[in-house]
Amino acid sequence: MSSPVTYYSYYSSPVGDLLLAGDSDGLSLVSFPDGKSARQPADDWLRRNGWFEHTRNQLAAYFAGELTDFDLPLSARGTAFQQRVWKALESIPYGETRSYRDIAIEIGQIDAVRAVGAANGQNPLPIIVPCHRVIGANGSLTGFAGGVACKKYLLQLEQQHSPFSLRG
Repeated sequence: MSSPVTYYSYYSSPVGDLLLAGDSDGLSLVSFPDGKSARQPADDWLRRNGWFEHTRNQLAAYFAGELTDFDLPLSARGTAFQQRVWKALESIPYGETRSYRDIAIEIGQIDAVRAVGAANGQNPLPIIVPCHRVIGANGSLTGFAGGVACKKYLLQLEQQHSPFSLRG
C-alpha cells in the first residue's frame, strides 16, 4: 500500500514564511524558513494552497492574538514517547510556560527530562503544538527550531493577548 500524497503550501507569518505540509490524515509539518530543522518540499510533494486555507486562517488569527487553541486535524509522525510528549505540549495553556521537568512529570517519566527535551526539539508542528512554551527550569529561553528570537516573539505575543495577563 502506498503512502498518502503529501501536499504543501507556505504561510507568510510575522516569524517568516512557514512551510506547511500534510496529507489526507492532517497537517504533518510546520517548518521555519531557517535553522537546522528547516525543511524544503520533497520532489514528490504537490503544492495545494487551497488545501491549507483552514490552517492559514487559524495561523492568521493566532498571530493577531485572536486564537488561543488550534483546531486542526494533525498527523505528526513520531515514536510513542514523542507522541506522549507532544500531547503534553498541547495541554500547556496559552500564554503560560512549563519546564522540561514539568513535562517529564506530566507524562509520568520524571527521569526522562533530557528525552523530553529531545522530543520537544523534534516536534514537527511548532506553533500548532506549542513547543515554544517549554523553557529551562531556571526560566531561560532554550533552543527552538525557529531560533530563540522567534521563541521570545511567540511567548510575548501570547502573554500580551492572554486573558490572564496583567495589563497596565
